Amino acid sequence: MRTLILACTFAVLAVTVPPAPQAPKVVRVTAERFRFTPDEIRMRLGETLELHLESDDTNHGFHIAGTEIRRVLPKRGQGEIVVTFTPDHAGRYAFECSKVCGAGHEFMHGAIVVDQE
Repeated sequence: MRTLILACTFAVLAVTVPPAPQAPKVVRVTAERFRFTPDEIRMRLGETLELHLESDDTNHGFHIAGTEIRRVLPKRGQGEIVVTFTPDHAGRYAFECSKVCGAGHEFMHGAIVVDQE
């Protein structure tokens, strides 16, 4: 009787799968009487921020300095706007009301603070 030895070769195929996209960080912001609430938002570099903005009184503007983001918030009860922001570097991004809304308009500002990963 003879012994038969079979050699098998298996090919292993390595597949690189890109990471699944992260869901955006959602923050609700209310504008009213010369302030944004919250007026400071923290996020990490690499995240996308989705801001849901609404007014609790009159029309207000929303502008992130140094970006193309400039929108008008409708009056109370007339809906919200959604702004998506993906920063390209860590740091502090100032935002402000970009529509004159009354005597305290110049105090209506805040910041998005982007931390390194």
